[in-house]
Amino acid sequence: MEKKIKNNWKETTLGEVAEKIAMGPFGSNIKVETFVEKGIPVISGTHLNGLKLEDKKFNFVETEHAERLKNSCVFRGDVIFTHAGNIGQVAYIPKNSLYEKYILSQRQFFLRPKENELLSEFITYYFKSREGQYKLLANANQTGVPSIAQPASYLKSISVNIPTLSEQRAIVTVLSSLDDKIELLREQNKILEAIVQAIFKEWFVNFNFPGATGKMVDSELGKIPEGWKMGKLGDVTDIRGGTTPSTKNYDFWNGDINWTSPKDLSNSKEIFLLQTEKKITKEGLKQISSGLLPKGTLLLSSRAPIGYLAISNLEIAINQGYIAFLPSQYFSNYFMFLWLKINMEKVISSANGSTFLEISKSSFKNIDCVIPDINTLQEFNKTIDPLFRKILTNTLQVQTLSTLRDTLLPELMRGDVRLEAFKK
Repeated sequence: MEKKIKNNWKETTLGEVAEKIAMGPFGSNIKVETFVEKGIPVISGTHLNGLKLEDKKFNFVETEHAERLKNSCVFRGDVIFTHAGNIGQVAYIPKNSLYEKYILSQRQFFLRPKENELLSEFITYYFKSREGQYKLLANANQTGVPSIAQPASYLKSISVNIPTLSEQRAIVTVLSSLDDKIELLREQNKILEAIVQAIFKEWFVNFNFPGATGKMVDSELGKIPEGWKMGKLGDVTDIRGGTTPSTKNYDFWNGDINWTSPKDLSNSKEIFLLQTEKKITKEGLKQISSGLLPKGTLLLSSRAPIGYLAISNLEIAINQGYIAFLPSQYFSNYFMFLWLKINMEKVISSANGSTFLEISKSSFKNIDCVIPDINTLQEFNKTIDPLFRKILTNTLQVQTLSTLRDTLLPELMRGDVRLEAFKK
């Protein structure tokens, strides 16, 4: 039953404003044996990480097989949820999706809005908000594999407050404009990173750099340009390790000093680290022999797994899961970042461990490397420095826009902040 509330919004249930809410198929109906090279794409949780469906890396089932499971087929405008495993995921299929028709996997269910009452984008944003997530997960069971009990019938019962379609469109326009700008900046950063990697390969893999004479000499790693030499990473880097202050001592934690573990890098796709999940006090910092490391420190996760990389835009303390590179060294941290991107397999091959692989600082220092002459390195750093600075500027903009969006989202979804045209 619908009920009018303030601001001309109405209180209703999703069942009242949905044309259809239904489940994905039973697990036995879609499995590895049913996959084919092309046909109807299968949506899984890997496609629900953003606001819109991520249109890539699908498994497929035959069209005839999908038709037999037509109650689990979805189309443009449908909103997809995950009810088991990574619960809380929600995304909609946009009008410009790659395919007209999809089929859900066994852990997904969907809502098809009534076109004259509810926008797909609006309800997706709602379930991205804190209130929406709370309601979606209120019927969840966290024992074993997390799951939402009776997901379809439960979703139908969820009470929501919705504005008119015109106000929904206005809210979506504001939020999506922020998301579009964020996505554009991230795409720019991907292009810029590809450019700096290409420059690195051209100079230090193909040896086609300004001033190259073409004269080569023999080394343990093959032919290298005249004037360059062989060495160890310990000769050209200044590295540090860290530790974790006792979590049982409250005097060490919840201060104002940034402290990072590789978890901060696993949750980020950015080159630059802008914030840390945890902070320590001055007393906590005293427990870490490497102390507070400067802005510009390069971080490499050294275990479980090896290979996360980020350049810190903060003064930070680190835990024992890192090898940290100080900024002022023969190999700049921009150079070292790119070197590690190309040579990560060499680093991993120097690791050891029975429970999980770990690369020690001593083993890392002993890795062979080609050492270019200082003039070439300085010229390279001048070339790539403005590109990395642009990446950082974009990343800071993404952070600002994301904060603005996350602040506006719950306010707009509750009607606490209203757009000028609808303040009547």
